[in-house]
Amino acid sequence: MQRHSPLDEAADLAAVAALLQIGAEIGVDRLLDSGGTFSAADLARTAELPQAGVDDYLAALVAAGLVVGTDVPNRFQAAEDYPDRRYAAGYVSWAMSANGPFLANAREFLTDRDAAARVHRRDGRRVAVSSRWIGERAFYPPIVDRVASAGASHVADLGAGAGGLLIELLGRDPGRTGVALDSSGAACAAAREAAAAAGVDDRLKVVERTVQSLADDPGPVEGADAVLACFVMHDIVADESVAKAVLGACRDALAPGGFMAVADAVSYAPDPAERRFSALFTYLHASFMRVTLPTERQWLDTFRAAGFSETGCVPLGVPGGRLFVAAR
Repeated sequence: MQRHSPLDEAADLAAVAALLQIGAEIGVDRLLDSGGTFSAADLARTAELPQAGVDDYLAALVAAGLVVGTDVPNRFQAAEDYPDRRYAAGYVSWAMSANGPFLANAREFLTDRDAAARVHRRDGRRVAVSSRWIGERAFYPPIVDRVASAGASHVADLGAGAGGLLIELLGRDPGRTGVALDSSGAACAAAREAAAAAGVDDRLKVVERTVQSLADDPGPVEGADAVLACFVMHDIVADESVAKAVLGACRDALAPGGFMAVADAVSYAPDPAERRFSALFTYLHASFMRVTLPTERQWLDTFRAAGFSETGCVPLGVPGGRLFVAAR
């Protein structure tokens, strides 16, 4: 069967997203993502599941071309194009899995949003995993470059999720330390596991707290050379007074010469290359999370109101995404 249209790739994308989501659910995604080799027994041991069930899963990954055999018998590794496919699958995972409670209960949310929100909550780990799959390609690199070029030795990440960004930063500089702050216990647990697996847990402190709490106690970001936030600050800037308090506290807590790097989204980006995913992102936040995304101008005004001396803005790889870098 010969395929000619990009639309024909939809079946591939759906299959890859589902197979990788299973890996995340059973806890072997980090092993698959590592780039190293592994055996079926390694997968079963990591997943803490019966060997037979994991053997079937591994066979499916091999049949799909996501995993390939190596020169060593019974050892496998991710295929060369695995990172590309995982990145693409991240968008499906975020839309369909991370936001599954919204989609499955849309009628309840559109009838009584507040009542539905109390019952149907997103899984923090699923949000963190899908964000990492997208972020490692779409918005981690420019932030990593900013941190590296500034020589930041102590970094705090707000809404850090599974800790992927900080773990990469700590892995690049053995003298760098970090603080990962997230309100989700599941995401914090995933960050601790990932940090231990990467051998940086002695330099990474994980704090289970809301970003809003920094307005009253900025301790977790005190003395940071860089405070990072990836797609979490839109929850803060929805309230002008909260935004000023939180961002102002972060600004005051920064070390001299420090900066904030905030990767986030603008409302309904009109560019044809961005408009579809941006429309979903904007709509889900407004109708299901009670968060109205700011325009680019409103983002810049918010940083100015919080006392930052200068804020720059550049587009990100994720549709509708922008990187705001605010100098103390």
